[in-house]
Formats: sequence, C-alpha cells, structure tokens
Amino acid sequence: MSRDASLDATDRSYGGLDAPYPDRILADLKAMTRIPFSADDVTAGTENELQAAVVGHSGDVDLPLAIRSSNYFKNFLKRAASGESPKRVLAQLTDYVSSEQVQVWENSWVRIRTATFSPSTRALISRDVQADKSDPAAGFRQDAGRFIFNLDGEEWLRVPVSYVLKLALAQATSHEEGCHPDITRIGEQLMAHFLNDNSSPETVSFYVTPLSPDTGMGQAAAKEMAQRFLLTQLLLLYANERLGLRASGQRALAYFAPHPPVRQRALNTLVSDAFYRELFMNPCLSGWERGEEKYRYMQLCHEVLSRSQLNAVIKLRDAGIITRNLVVLPSLSNISLANNGTHVSLGSRILTEQARRASGYSPHHEKYIGDLVIKIVEHFFPLFVGTYSAAPYRLDFEDFHPERALGFLPHELQATHLRMLWRRWKKKARLTVFGQPVTPLGPLWLDKLLSTILRLKGDCVTDFRLVDYLVALMSTSESPALDGRVGNDCRLRQDLSQLGIFNETMSVYLLYKLRSYRTIGFSGFEGRHYSLFESFGEDMADGITMQVLVTALAFKYITAGMIGHGDIPDGPDIESERRQFIFGAAIGVGTCNVRQDTSNRFLQALLARTNRTRDSRRYLGYFRVRVNDYRAALLQTIEEDGQDLIEQFRAHDTVARLKARVASPSQGAVSHKLMKGILAESGARSPLHLPAIEFNGAAERYYRETLRIRQLTEGFDLLEDDLKRIDEDHCEIVEEQLRPALRAVLGSERALSLLRESRHRILNESADAQSLRLCIHLTLLAIAIDAARAAHANQDEHLCHT
Repeated sequence: MSRDASLDATDRSYGGLDAPYPDRILADLKAMTRIPFSADDVTAGTENELQAAVVGHSGDVDLPLAIRSSNYFKNFLKRAASGESPKRVLAQLTDYVSSEQVQVWENSWVRIRTATFSPSTRALISRDVQADKSDPAAGFRQDAGRFIFNLDGEEWLRVPVSYVLKLALAQATSHEEGCHPDITRIGEQLMAHFLNDNSSPETVSFYVTPLSPDTGMGQAAAKEMAQRFLLTQLLLLYANERLGLRASGQRALAYFAPHPPVRQRALNTLVSDAFYRELFMNPCLSGWERGEEKYRYMQLCHEVLSRSQLNAVIKLRDAGIITRNLVVLPSLSNISLANNGTHVSLGSRILTEQARRASGYSPHHEKYIGDLVIKIVEHFFPLFVGTYSAAPYRLDFEDFHPERALGFLPHELQATHLRMLWRRWKKKARLTVFGQPVTPLGPLWLDKLLSTILRLKGDCVTDFRLVDYLVALMSTSESPALDGRVGNDCRLRQDLSQLGIFNETMSVYLLYKLRSYRTIGFSGFEGRHYSLFESFGEDMADGITMQVLVTALAFKYITAGMIGHGDIPDGPDIESERRQFIFGAAIGVGTCNVRQDTSNRFLQALLARTNRTRDSRRYLGYFRVRVNDYRAALLQTIEEDGQDLIEQFRAHDTVARLKARVASPSQGAVSHKLMKGILAESGARSPLHLPAIEFNGAAERYYRETLRIRQLTEGFDLLEDDLKRIDEDHCEIVEEQLRPALRAVLGSERALSLLRESRHRILNESADAQSLRLCIHLTLLAIAIDAARAAHANQDEHLCHT
C-alpha cells in the first residue's frame, strides 16, 4: 500500500482557530526517535468484569430473601389480590424466589455476621460506608442502612460479592491475624484493585506490565491476569470458610461469563426497572471516594440504555426492518449492563513521556493521531472476533423478533448495512419456508407452534455480547466521533442525548478507545472488544500481541504519510461500512457488502487483496465480500506491511497461529473451544439440538464450574513456576525486600511444597481457612515480586495502568 506522503486537501482543511495543522502534527510525530508501540515501547494493563453468583437454598441466599421482604413484592401481592396486577406474573415471581430446584443465584449479595471480622476489617467497613472517604466529617452514606442490619440479636453485613473480595483480602492480611507487616502492606495496596462494574465484580491490573519480545509480549500481561484470577478465587474460598458464608448456607463464586444469566434475564421481565436497579446495581463501596455518586451514575447508565433500547425500535421501523405495527416491545429494564468482558489498555512510553514534557505532543496531537489510529485499527478487529475471544449464544425461532435479536445494532450501524446484516442473519438461521423468509409473529404460543410445525430452530451466534451490548456508538452527521478534533466526543454526546440514545454525562462507547494522558496519566488505547478467553496463555496472550501489532502498524502508516484522516473519512456511513464486518463476524454471517465507490481508501486497499470479491447481484453498486476472505486479506496486509514489526516482536508464531484459527476454527479458535466445552456439558451433538434455554443454561454451568476450575489450574501452574524460582533463590529482589515476609510465611518449609500440599484441596474446595490464608500469602508475595520487577523495568512505581 502506498500513497504520496503529502496530506490531501481534506487533511489540510482540518483545524480550528487554536488547533495546530495536521502537517505540523505529523512532522512532530515523525521527529520521534522510534515508532510508538514498537518493540520495548509498550506497557499493558487489563480490567476484568466477572460474573458473581451465590449457591444456596432460597431461604439462605440474599437475593430471594431481599425480594420476598421488599415492599415491592408485598405491594405486588396486594395488587394481584385486588386484580390490579396480573396473577400470572405474580406466580412466576413467586416461583422464582421460592424454587428449591434452582440453587444458583447470579449477582446475589451475601450476608455475613460482623462478629467474624477482625477489628481492622470492621474499621475498613466503617470507612467505606462514609459519604466521602476523604472527608470523615461528611458522615455515613444515606443508604448505609442497606448494608448493616440486625437479625436475632446479631449484627450482619449485607454486601455484593465484589466487596466481599476486598473484605476477604483485608481479613487474610490483617495484623490481628498475625500477618507480617509486609504482607499487610501488600494486601492494603491491592485492595484498591477490587472494584465493581454495574452488577459485576471488576478487577484491574495490580501493576503496569512491560511488554517485550524477551517476555513473549502478551504473555506477560496474560500472566498478570491469571495471577489476579487465582487470587480472586482464593479470596472467595477463604471468605466462604473464614467469614462463615458456607456455614450460613452461602457459597460465593466469581468466574468469567460473557452474558447476562438466563434467570436474571427472566427476572428482569417480571419486575420494574427501578426495583431491578435496587437489586442488581452495585452500591460502589470499594474504589470510589464518593461511592453514592458512582452508584447514581450506574443507575443513570441503566436508565439511559433502557430508553435507548426502546428508541432502537423506531430506528428499525425507519430502516424498513419492522414493516408491521405488531412488535414485541423490549422490557423497560435493559439487562445489557450484566454483560462481562475484558478491557486491555496499551500504553506507549514514548508518547507518555512526550505528553508529560508537553514538548511536541499536545492534547491536539494526541487526539488527532489517536482518532486516526482507532479508525485504522477497527478495520482489523474482525480478526479478533471468535478467534481470541467469543460468547456463544443460542436463539430460538421465537427470539428472532428484530427488536430483540438486533439489540443495540440500530445505534451502531447505518440503516442500509443493518438491513443487509439482518437479511444475511435470517438466511444463516434458515428462517425460510419454501424460499420465503419467516419471522415470529408475536404471541409466544403461536411462535412456538410455528417453530415446531415448520422445524425452525433459530441460530447460535459466535459472540452475542458484541450484539447485545452498546459497544460502539455511531457518529451523527454533524458530530463525528473520530475526526481528530479535541472535544468531538462531547459534541457527539450532546447530539445523541438530544436523540434519546445516550446521555452527555456518560463516556462515549467505542471498541477501541483513546486513553488520554491528561485524563488517565498515560497515552495509549483501550481495547474493549474482548468477550471471553478460554485460556490466558493461549488466547489472551496472542490477542494482546496482535493488538499491539496492529496498533504499531497504524502508527507506521501514519508516520510514513500513507494514511491520513482523508483516507478514512468521518461520518456514520463510513463507520458503519467498516464495522459491519465486526458485527458480521460476531453473528457468524458469511458475507458483507461494500459500496463500489466507497470513499474509504484504506478499505479499498484491503478489498484489493480480498479474494472472490464480486459485484453484488442483489445490491446494485455494491461489492459482495466474504468475511473469511476479508480476514485473510487483513492477515496478508499485516504480514506484508508489518513484516518489520513482526520481526521486532518475534511474533511469527503468533501470526501463524492466527492464520490457522481463521482458516479452520477447530485449530484453536476460542469460539470452537467454548462450543466444544458447552456441548460436552449439555451432552448434545449440536447447539441446534437443544432449545435456547437449555444451551445457554449449559453454557452458564460450563463457565461457572468447568472453565473456572480450568483457568484456576492455569493460575496455579504459573504460581508454581514462580515459587520454584523463589525456592531456588533466582529472585534477587526477594533478598532485598521480601525475604523477611517470606521467612514469616514459610518458616523452614519450601514454598512449592506448601502450595502442592494444598493445591488439590483448594481445587475441590475442601481446604480449610488456614491453608487458604497461606496460599493467599504466597500468591501475594509472587505478585509483589513481579510488580517490583515490572516497576523497575518501567522505571515507574505506579501499580495501576487502568
């Protein structure tokens, strides 16, 4: 790919009165000694959203107890008795809270006797329920009564699982438990990394990970995430034993699962949106100075997305996808915030240092170049979907109402591409009878009858999280999100707020997001396109390496003058045109369509390398492009244009593995691996041999138990490697900083021996609190050693990159 190094007229017209011209921005970028995000310039950090659940009888677990004791439920009973509310809904709600057949309650809170806490842990709780943690005079939060109550003369704490992680860490490292001061200090440092995200527990990187070819690039970041997941599991096992959860009939769990739980989705249709928020929105006790403000923001997000979901119905009508007045309205309470994914942030030492010095890399530079990088990188994201992460999901025939199945896509794709995608999806799902398309009519009993008579089974998609969640807001014609101008995100939020799609106080949702030095403290990008990894070392590591590679390739194009903003124009039609391949890959459709006269010159160059592209017979003026052929062209582009970068990163094997996954999903694609595990869990040969509720339920069981244990085992294997090096004195930093703490933990024993004694009992959840506490301390020491080594490599003492 080549073009004249001079910028085109579109680029030269950029800029306001106080904005530097693009040629000056690019000249400053070219003056840098190396290309940003090249080898040894990259640091990484990750955020994980986990699924929480509490296992137990309905009489012991908080969620059903909270519903039964609520005024909402009591009022519903009275209204149903007087005929004001449907008795059918009451029967379903009563069955939900009283069922003894189901003993898994996703996103339930837990109840803990406060007598089980040490004095320092109780002091931590008192601080966290303050209205402003930086101002004790502000008093307690107005909702503090939600968390502390008395039962049979005992004081209890009622909190989400996300907060239990912090409490367990505080308890396991408290000085009252006889911990060495260094262990207590490490625990206190890491508490801030256990947060919350809407309904889910969220953890963020314990330390900034330097990515280097010598350490396998993405392998280092994947190891840190595996360490964090291991510690998360140990803390919950410890809470179950030491904090008395198991004794009171509760077993708390946290695990990777990308979709809102089936039962929570069903409950969402039975209760009001306000009561749903009361049950599931996280109160933000941990990680925020003013937790109530963050809690109100979470509620705002839920209200906005619920309204936005309703507005999507109007867009579907305007697009000609809904052609009759009969529609199935979405619930007034949207559940998409219960989706869980992983965010991977990459930082550039070069750009961060330039921004810190404010010499040649101003906020205008960062925004102009950053937006262009995002537009380039988005073209490569179809390579990631299903290969490195996935979220398999089953839809029955009766789920194929466009207002349900298409989720937030009406706000992410232009009407033409949305119609094309919907048509291809119906064809993939074989929703035809005698060659004519058939979609559900509305009444559930009729749709089920049609499904049975006509043998319409629906579909199974590759990554439903990318469809069911608002992952990338589409620009408006007047306010492009990525035109390189400072403040464009504010203008877009205002436009979308006026349209009822978004709220101007919320952050713009993008698949690849600029991390601004002035806002976050480093200069880089956040990848938000990952759903569920099957393995840390196999999938996540390669995914991060490829994320770095395509980001560096984008900077190479820009510094060489090969691509400018004018080559990828801004506007909803051009955004939609490139993003349709991402959503097409997520659904699993075979083809997409591109205008033959598209003004996206970068996409034109990619299509020139795409085999079997032909004129569309159905859509005049469009090319018909096979998604897999487009992926192959992306790989060819990386290999040819990024050959020097592949050499730098020593990523030949990574690229080869990706080629194998793309060519044949059975060669390691995550979509295939997850599907294989789910089918083994269900005992079925194909997802279409099961109703959606059974397949999706089997997926949840697989994530909750089988995959959780497999990923926990992966974390243990990495910890064993670390402890082996500690035993052999290969960690020089131990002698300087952590040797006293290590002696206090081990005594005369060897670290690896102690871990192996407990490993089997931990995996089958039969370990006692003392064994779990010992393993927590060993894990903390291993994390501290890696954090110190990373800080030395980064010449930075900061622990967090997110």
